[in-house]
Amino acid sequence: MIEVNLLPGGQKKAAARRRRRAVSMPRAPQLPGDRWVVGAALLVLVAFASIGWMHLQVAGEADELGLEIRAAEADSVRLSGVIERTAGLQARRDSIVGRVSVIQEIDIHRYLWPHVMDEVARALPDFTWLTRIQQISGGPPVVFEVRGQAGTYFALTSFMEALEASPFIRGVGLISSDQASVAVGGGAQRLVYNFVLEAEYRDPPPEVIVTEPLFGPQIDMFSGEGG
Repeated sequence: MIEVNLLPGGQKKAAARRRRRAVSMPRAPQLPGDRWVVGAALLVLVAFASIGWMHLQVAGEADELGLEIRAAEADSVRLSGVIERTAGLQARRDSIVGRVSVIQEIDIHRYLWPHVMDEVARALPDFTWLTRIQQISGGPPVVFEVRGQAGTYFALTSFMEALEASPFIRGVGLISSDQASVAVGGGAQRLVYNFVLEAEYRDPPPEVIVTEPLFGPQIDMFSGEGG
């Protein structure tokens, strides 16, 4: 059977359609649920990217910490010598301070008896004389005893009041007192009062004593300069 194309250009359009169908690419069949696979792949990529970024960040912080640790170790080595020298100077200063304290303690009591004798002699009134001064307690406080004779009871009372007024003596008390006759020459006798007193030595107020410094100008042991 013969077909005749009565439409002009109909053969050309049919040939063109055939050519288009000939050059079209074949399509791959779609897998069921492929969007879930793509999503999972994207999540894996994001996870790997996050892990890589965190690794780089942690590595950078580790490097910074390593530098700080090395710097701290260098400072520790450098300062250990300074600390050791400072500790040595501190121990030396403490030793010197301890020795000075002992010397000052000895020096305080070195003039105890000169002070006592001076104050007793200063307080001694007329018509009164002493026969013995002795220490009866090592203290503190130091307790001493004074024995003597007084021409009148008023002289004995005046002596006790003068001792009590001394900044170096306190707690003056009459232990015993009795009358006795003594020869005064030419066969004459005189009535006197034998007495025994007891008192304590006390440290006077700072303003009473004039002291001199144990050392000269103060020296700073750390700088070696005088102060």
